Amino acid sequence: MGKVRIVTDSTADIPLEVREKLGISMVPLKVLFGEETYLDGVTIQNEEFYAKLVASPVLPTTSQPSPNEFAEMYEKLLAEDANGPIISLHLSAALSGTYQSAVIAQSMLEEAGDITIVDSKSASYGFGMRAIRAAEMAQAGESKEAILAELQRLESEMQIYFLVDSLEYLQKGGRIGKASALIGSILNIKPILSLDPDGTVYPVDKVRGTKKAMARVLELLKQRFDALEPVSMTIAWSSGQETAMELCEYLKSHFNIQEIGFTTIGAVIGTHTGPGLSAVFMYKV
Repeated sequence: MGKVRIVTDSTADIPLEVREKLGISMVPLKVLFGEETYLDGVTIQNEEFYAKLVASPVLPTTSQPSPNEFAEMYEKLLAEDANGPIISLHLSAALSGTYQSAVIAQSMLEEAGDITIVDSKSASYGFGMRAIRAAEMAQAGESKEAILAELQRLESEMQIYFLVDSLEYLQKGGRIGKASALIGSILNIKPILSLDPDGTVYPVDKVRGTKKAMARVLELLKQRFDALEPVSMTIAWSSGQETAMELCEYLKSHFNIQEIGFTTIGAVIGTHTGPGLSAVFMYKV
């Protein structure tokens, strides 16, 4: 049996240099500004996207890859090594049709390879960290079964919190009403979002001000992680990393962080949350 290959999509928010180093294959989602279509992380990068988002009078839309795009990726990898298993890990099926496109692509292949398609039930680095771990294990020669078991463990261990700077984009995307957005902006309300076990985004809390939001995130993380147990943490942001770095320093003094990483939130999630998003992803090592 050949080496396991890892496939993911652009919403995993894995930096290009990390994907290249670990041999992670990526299928991009699309971002549409009116008649202009961009491949997330390929023909539009995060900095350009957030600049366009702020300037655009209308909210962009997003769409998943087609089954053909996944099929082409699988066929390419199988042509390189027909005996090498493929693990394809994707954005929560509760948030996107991306996972279903991958499933359809598998059924389209004339030569059925060893392909396992996984609904991450997560978003952004919530499954990007898992894809990285899977690729590290694959490079070390671990079996498909061992990698899938580790992915399942990390799914149960992972805790995610998104701090939204403004209610404007949640309102534009139809997540909340205009009146709620107006009142929330006047009161400096900062929503804290997470993902439930089914992979659906839900509001954890709403607090006034960034400092109180960080304190609330710390309180929530302490409910999941003991101060002494070793954890891995990644901090992410959409545009402007000052708040994210402040959050990082705030959390570092309260946990036994063995690994720490940084990344940016991509265009697809940024479409719905806006340019002021900060996030923390943590799991037990």
